[in-house]
Amino acid sequence: MTTTTGAGLRARIRTRDGWAVRHAVLTVTDMTGAQVLRAQADEEGAVRVAEALAPGPYTVIVTAVGYAPAASTAIVTASGRAEVGTVVLARQGGVELPPPGPWTLDPAHSTVAAVAQHLGISSVRGRFTEFGGRIEIAEDLARSTVEAEIQAAGIDTGNGMRDGHLRSADFLDVERHPLLEYRGTRLSPAGPDRWTVHGELSMHGVRRPVDLDLAYLGTGPDPWGGVRAAFRATTELRREDFAMHYNQVVAAGIAAIGTTLRVELDIQAVQGTRLPTA
Repeated sequence: MTTTTGAGLRARIRTRDGWAVRHAVLTVTDMTGAQVLRAQADEEGAVRVAEALAPGPYTVIVTAVGYAPAASTAIVTASGRAEVGTVVLARQGGVELPPPGPWTLDPAHSTVAAVAQHLGISSVRGRFTEFGGRIEIAEDLARSTVEAEIQAAGIDTGNGMRDGHLRSADFLDVERHPLLEYRGTRLSPAGPDRWTVHGELSMHGVRRPVDLDLAYLGTGPDPWGGVRAAFRATTELRREDFAMHYNQVVAAGIAAIGTTLRVELDIQAVQGTRLPTA
């Protein structure tokens, strides 16, 4: 191959949701199957080769770890230039973004949990047993929204006395504030198959901005003829930000309950506005 002004090969390697596939490998073969070019995509998923190719048709094969290979035909012009354009790679295992539209949270197959440090040496895990919500996935993913309501009285840590205390005015104060409400108003990308949900949480009579670190786990059919999408989301909350200042100090000044809660959400959502009745 020789270098000619304006000659060479250009390509962009992307996932179906538009992410660059870094360090994908692009291989070009002629019509006899002989390899004539092999190049690696850069950090932006771009392949740029300056050397000219002989005019004619070629086969372009793109591979990357974790993705199914993709093949296409490229025509090299008389100037020795080939514009492959955008090559889209699908993830192995079929992980794709869920289709746009409404999705309903399925509480029976979802978990809303929180973890707090206890005595500075171990953790106490609790979960909310009553909740519901809806996800609206937009054509422009960044405009997607989330709405969720959680019954504060549904807190369950596996200990009745502790649960009663958590429902009291020292913590959730369920008599005055029976609902925890989250409204996510937009998403921003944080990596392939990962996003940040930007929103607000209302708890204990206080509303604060709270972002969720969101991972999309995939979509598939369910036994009732529907389609489900799975997500995992995490965040951390400071109790004092929601006016929950109660604490008990034990020996050596160690607080009985940590001031920070780690929230862990494992969510299944059903496509549409209703849950299956079966």
